[in-house]
Amino acid sequence: MPRKNPENPKKWRFTWESQSHSPNLRLFLFDSQTKPLIQCQNLKVQLNLSQSQLLVSWLEEEEEKGEVWIRVPLPRVLIDSESPVSFKALDDHIEVKLVLLLPVDHPIVSSFDSVLLNSSENGNDAVAFDAAKPLVMDTDLKSLSSIEEGVHFCCRNCSNRLTKVPLRNFVEMPSTDWREAADNWFGNCCCSFGGISEKLVTRFANSYTCIKGVCLLNSTTVVLCKDDLVTFELSNGTPVYQPGPDFATDYGSGEHMSSPQKRMNDLRGELRSMHLKNDIVYTTGPVVEEDTNGVCASPVPDLSENETSGPSCCVHKGSRNNVYETCPVDQNTSTLLANQKLFLNGFLGNAFMAKSYNLSMDIEWREFACPKCLSLLGTYPFDNGGAPIDDGVRLFKCYISTCSSAGGSDDLFRKYSLERMFTNQLLENAKDELSFRTVVKDLKTKSPLLQIVLLNPNSWCCSGYCLDAASSMESSVKLDLLPVIKVLFSDCSKSASQLRVCEDWVTKNLADVVCMFSWQVDELIQTLASSKDALPPSCNFLQDLPLSSLQR
Repeated sequence: MPRKNPENPKKWRFTWESQSHSPNLRLFLFDSQTKPLIQCQNLKVQLNLSQSQLLVSWLEEEEEKGEVWIRVPLPRVLIDSESPVSFKALDDHIEVKLVLLLPVDHPIVSSFDSVLLNSSENGNDAVAFDAAKPLVMDTDLKSLSSIEEGVHFCCRNCSNRLTKVPLRNFVEMPSTDWREAADNWFGNCCCSFGGISEKLVTRFANSYTCIKGVCLLNSTTVVLCKDDLVTFELSNGTPVYQPGPDFATDYGSGEHMSSPQKRMNDLRGELRSMHLKNDIVYTTGPVVEEDTNGVCASPVPDLSENETSGPSCCVHKGSRNNVYETCPVDQNTSTLLANQKLFLNGFLGNAFMAKSYNLSMDIEWREFACPKCLSLLGTYPFDNGGAPIDDGVRLFKCYISTCSSAGGSDDLFRKYSLERMFTNQLLENAKDELSFRTVVKDLKTKSPLLQIVLLNPNSWCCSGYCLDAASSMESSVKLDLLPVIKVLFSDCSKSASQLRVCEDWVTKNLADVVCMFSWQVDELIQTLASSKDALPPSCNFLQDLPLSSLQR
């Protein structure tokens, strides 16, 4: 029987898939115009480890076509060559299973990949290694702070420089549950330092305001003062060119540059110096009234002879001499500006994905675009009066770079993408909320756009097109399995009926609700639809919803 190649071998797609902690590797091989169960007779599979290939052959239904051979590149995993290769032809795909010596996420395998990367001069290996590395906030903070000459931020699309001068001072933003953490630390009762908790909340908010020369960081966003930008684009499209002060003024004095950390250190010292007197804690709670001299006056209730009360909720045994009717208040630290109060619901800067209950009706988030190519880069908050709230511009890491050559080895944000940032936020929310069902709404209109169900957070896969047996393929060509999550999804914005179904689904399943810009959600929907096609039709639907994947 003569050996022949398919008329178009690249119409055959392959997808390698594995699960964390599982020593198995599965291959899906399919073609939209072929039914393997009927057309692929006498199916054979051969493993060629020396060339990192899997050879698949079969006899076509028509005898004149002869034997067909295609080649599938193997991913960079540790395959057990002594274990048998299992395979079968199904209605719309061919399935092959290999046995691994170690699971793909085993520490030994990760160390092996690191050694190969260090010995390789191929730039694609470094890109693949970055794609497999997790997005870690501490790594960004250390990397940015270690650059002595400072860091410029650029548009990833056109390499346009966004900042006037290099930034050298980087501070981590507080987490979204920082106020709750303060109450858990100190409590919210007078017996458990409730007043100190309120003071900590206020000082914390004051310490993380947008200051010229200081860059605030969180897991998805870089927050810059608008005065650090070459051009600040207002919502009406009118560019505002910031005046360019001299070099020294742009950086500010040392005291100014370290003000966020300095104020936090002062706060820590102040808390350490506080002590209890006569077993009574004096707080500034909501029942405290302020007089004209900046002193909190608290009414003293009628007390029995052996009872005293602090200026809050608890009654303490002791002498009437222990009762303090007034306590001094530092007005600079216990009062917040009106714009700072708008952020006290735990929403201090991560506008990439906002919890619905953290959004305020007093804040409108508007897009910030690159002044050169008009690519959307981030957002900034406005109040109802149409004025910027805190002079801070939030730039999303997936749209900016730390050098002019975006994606290069010097770009510290090269591993960030919209897909990976969304996936990491989705996993974090699932962990915090104990919910694997999420609805993404429009940040502006609050209309449902995307419905997602998290199925498996620990999958690995890669896909591509097959080659025929005659085409040349160097043995150095390697595939890398990338970490992904498996999800079910649905586009909720197609019709009004879907909107109603989505709202009922949220109520019935107690789904988590988050908000993002609609243009970002549209891009995510396109990514999900494209990833869905990496599996044959019989495998990419579950419970009447499309099954897809997103890179971690």
